[in-house]
This record gives sequence, C-alpha cells and structure tokens, in this order.
Amino acid sequence: MLHSLYIKLVLVLFLLFTGIGALFLFVAMYTAPMYQQEVSQQLNRDLARYIVNEHVLIEEGRVRQDNLADLFHNVMIINPSLELYLLDAKGQVVGHSMAPDKIKQRQVSLAPINRYLEQGDAGLIMGDDPGHATRQNSFSVAPIDIDNQRQGYIYAILGSEKINRISDVLQRSLIMRWSAASVVVALAFAFVAGLLLFFFLMRKLRVLSSAMQDFNNSELRNAEAEVETGNAGLDEIDRMTITFQEMARRIDQQMQHLQEVESNRREMVANISHDLRTPLASLSGFLETLQLKSTELSDSKKQLYLQIAYENAQRLTRLVEELFELAKLDSSDSKPRTEAFSLAELAFDVSHKFYLRAREQNIDFEVVVDEKLPEVSADVGMIERVLDNLIDNSFKHTPDRGHIRLRVTPRDGSVEVAVSDTGYGIGEDELPHVLKRFHKKPSHRDEGDTGPGLGLGLAIASRIVEMHGSQLSVDSVLHQGTTFRFSLAASG
Repeated sequence: MLHSLYIKLVLVLFLLFTGIGALFLFVAMYTAPMYQQEVSQQLNRDLARYIVNEHVLIEEGRVRQDNLADLFHNVMIINPSLELYLLDAKGQVVGHSMAPDKIKQRQVSLAPINRYLEQGDAGLIMGDDPGHATRQNSFSVAPIDIDNQRQGYIYAILGSEKINRISDVLQRSLIMRWSAASVVVALAFAFVAGLLLFFFLMRKLRVLSSAMQDFNNSELRNAEAEVETGNAGLDEIDRMTITFQEMARRIDQQMQHLQEVESNRREMVANISHDLRTPLASLSGFLETLQLKSTELSDSKKQLYLQIAYENAQRLTRLVEELFELAKLDSSDSKPRTEAFSLAELAFDVSHKFYLRAREQNIDFEVVVDEKLPEVSADVGMIERVLDNLIDNSFKHTPDRGHIRLRVTPRDGSVEVAVSDTGYGIGEDELPHVLKRFHKKPSHRDEGDTGPGLGLGLAIASRIVEMHGSQLSVDSVLHQGTTFRFSLAASG
C-alpha cells in the first residue's frame, strides 16, 4: 500500500498541511501578545514624559516621597494595570507603585531605555520588568533632568501581570477558538482539494503505468497509452506519454526489423548453403571421377571435366567475393570517396567490357549519353561496380537478338542512369523482392551447371546507390523487359 506514489503524495501533503497549520497557530499565538504590547507601547509613548512634566519627583538630589506617593496613588486610581518605577541615573529602582513583595529585580538595564529614547518610532522595544525575575515587557520611559544633569527616569511597565492574565484569557476565549477552528477548516479544505488534484493528476500516470505494464506483458508489442491534451495543451505527463508511445513504436519497429533480419539470415544461410553445396558437389564429383577413372577417360573427356570443375570453382570464388564485398559495404568504415568526374566517360569505359559478350550472345548493346551532361560527385570505383552489375544482370536475362541500352541523361540538378533490356522481365509478385539480398531469381539463360544465382549483384548495386543518397528503382513487364534507374547529384 505504501509503495503507491499516490499514497506517498497524500502522506506528504498531510504532513505538510499539518506542519503549516501548527506553525500558523504558533505564530498567531506568539505574535498576538507581541502585537498587543506594541500597540500599547505606541499609545502610551508620551505617558512617562507627561508624568515627568507634571510632577517634581527629584529635587536637589533627593526623592520627593510625598509627590511620588501622590503620583502612585493617582495612577492606581486611573489605571490599576500600570506599574510605575522611579529609577536613578544608573537604573536602580528607588521607588515603585507595587507592593514590596512584588519586586523581583532592583536593577533595570539602561540599554533598552537608551534605544527607546534615541530611536523614537523603532517598533516594539522590550525592557526589564522589575516585577518579574526574567520576563521582559513593553514600557514607556522619560528621563528626569535637572540643570542638564540626568537624575533618573520614570519607568512605566505597560504589559503588567494583570494585562498578561487578561491576554491569556482572551487567547483562550471564543474568538481565538473560532480563529483556530477556521484555520483547521481552511487547511482541511485545502488538503481535500489537494487530494482531488493529485487524484486527477495521477490518473494520467496510472494510464501511462498501465500502458507500460501492458507493453511489458505483451512481449514489447502493440502498447498504446491515451493522451488527453485538453485546451491547455500538453503538460509534462502528456509529453512523457507521447515519448513512451514513440519509444514503444520504435521498439516495435526494431523488433519487427530484427525478426525480418533473422528471417533473412536463415534464408541466407539456406541459400548460401545450397549455392555452395551445388558447385562443391559438382566440383568434388568431377575431380573424384578424374582421380578414379583417369586411365579410362579420353583426353577430351578429361578436358571437359576439368573445364566444368574450373567453372564451379570460379562460381564459388565469385560468391565468396560478393559476400565479402556486401559485408564491407554494410560496415561503418565503408564510405564513398566522392570526387567530380564525367559519368559519360565512365559509361563508355564500362560498356567496352561488354561489346565482345554482346556479339557472342547476339545481343544489340547500345550506349546513349546526352551531350550536355554535367559532371557528378560520387565514388568512381563504386559507381563503376554498379554499372557492371546492372549491365551484367541484363545480359543474364536477355535472350538472343535482344536489346540492352545504357542511357545517361541530366535531370534537374542530377544525372539519371537507366539500364534497360528486352529480356524475360520480372513478375509482379517477384518485383518487390528483386533488390533484396540473397533473393534467388530464376535463370532464363543456359548457364551450364551453375543454376540460378543469389542476387548479390543487384543487392550490392542497391547498397552502393543508397550510400550515395539515392535509390535504385526497377520497372518491369513480364516477357517484355526490365529497366533499372538511379540518380547521382551533379557536382558544383
């Protein structure tokens, strides 16, 4: 129960409001008497001065006991709560209006008296109370000066014992009880309002917590948390919920990608195993035949078997080289070394490699380059590899008397390369997968015993084009032909 964040917040709020209420009541109970004493001191500031001006209390260095007795008598009649003291110049009590047994101090500190006389309206100033051993009270004081010589002081205690008893009674009165009750009710109302506020704020956190738990229990799939923005926009909890949703979607996409990668890996292992097994089995079979029956075979048969074994060995070599090349392209260390060059010249250089093959296969091979072709910024070696792979792929899937065209044209700040053929084409169901790695394409041309390939050539070309910030696209119509296209940014 105590592990709930809502319960913890409620406890913290309760303790906070209890502490604030107790502090408020303490301050109110403490400041009320102080306020009463300050008001009394300000109202009676001129009282002692009036007494000094109207009564001769010290004459020729002696205390006029008769005048002092009359003063004390009149004060007790007018204001019984007032305590009057006659002090000498050093603060010694030499006369008072109190009963003798009520005097607890015979010496009054002059520091508060001097501050009272010097600072005027300086707020509440507390002085020694001769009627109490340790307590201080508000006072009014006036000096008694004769011939500019300080003879003593009239010292009036305003917060007398009687006043203090009355203040205590008032503090325990109905008004104080009602004030305390009002404070308690106000704090209770604020506490309940805080509970409701926390409840509604915690509702979003509960929704988010529930969504995260569902996300965890559902094997990190399909977790959604509701976000209510309202008219005030998004608060921190809403933004945290949206962040969680984005994180959940990314994790879900990554999980799907990992599953796809795992599926491709299994398919790759199966395809590579098949592609390795076939030429290895053929190579091993023919070599074993040559070894066991070398005396029985004619020279022409031996040459044929050696030729077939050599072709299978070459196929294995190409497959391993393509696998290493694709792995290298996928590594973070492999980056294009861009430079400005003429794509037209590169297209003609690459086409020279295929003219002999075109004559042997009876295929019309054409290169079309625009005269106003700008230079491009790319990696020359990588782009040459792309052209080799695309043209080689067209030759593999174009029958005799077919036509292959390499076309290079400018396109709005870039240069487009298109390799078209009139070959067998690609079916609609196979077209979305033709650029995927290790996609096994059917072979339409007689390739001896090598069989269909893994499609690494197109995967390598697609990866190189992606590294140059472009995409390799393919359009095809079955039994009519196929066109591969990509673009490179013009330099400058």
